[in-house]
Amino acid sequence: MGVRLVVVDDHRLLAEALATALQLRGHRVLAVGSPAASAADLVAGRRPEVCLLGVAAPADPGAFDGLRRIRRERPEVAVIVLGPVGELRGVAGAFASGAAGYVPSDERIEVVERAIARARAGEAAVAVEVLRGAFDQLLRPAAEPDDEAVRLLRLLTRREVQVLARIADGEDTAAIAAGMRIAASTARTHVQRVLMKLGARTRLEAAAVAARTGLLDRMARG
Repeated sequence: MGVRLVVVDDHRLLAEALATALQLRGHRVLAVGSPAASAADLVAGRRPEVCLLGVAAPADPGAFDGLRRIRRERPEVAVIVLGPVGELRGVAGAFASGAAGYVPSDERIEVVERAIARARAGEAAVAVEVLRGAFDQLLRPAAEPDDEAVRLLRLLTRREVQVLARIADGEDTAAIAAGMRIAASTARTHVQRVLMKLGARTRLEAAAVAARTGLLDRMARG
């Protein structure tokens, strides 16, 4: 069954080409537009399940303003960012802004389609190597954590800090419970509290927020 989509890209020709390819595969494209900043306006008034957001420079300030607006106004819409992975800080920025997935802009249409299916199902749609590379870069020590990192750290208990560190390492609930020698239900509760305190919807987003603000580095120092 096809997915209802809005396709937006900083390059109009890429948006149109991607939309055509997806239509040929049975998906329903509700709108096509450019640049990426127009995404929120295109989503408004329509009922897409997924928005594909092609961003040429994800590390630029304001690159994900439209994404954050979609998350505020239409939280039921899953947004998948299509972009370069050379500047991996931009990858983390996408997830910190609420992206449901990140796909390299030069990937095959089959990969994009699988990401769409995962996002519609409420799952994170990102290649493991992309995520690993992003956090490898972001975890390099910074000179000083920013005020946001300090504020977030004060919200977390010692146990929750330990849980967040394990989330950032990619551990699931079972692994967290085993590693901390606690019940799975207790680990699940800690994870839910961490997500709530960081204002994150998913573990992936929580890890991205922690990395973006310097909280992970602050935790390592503590």
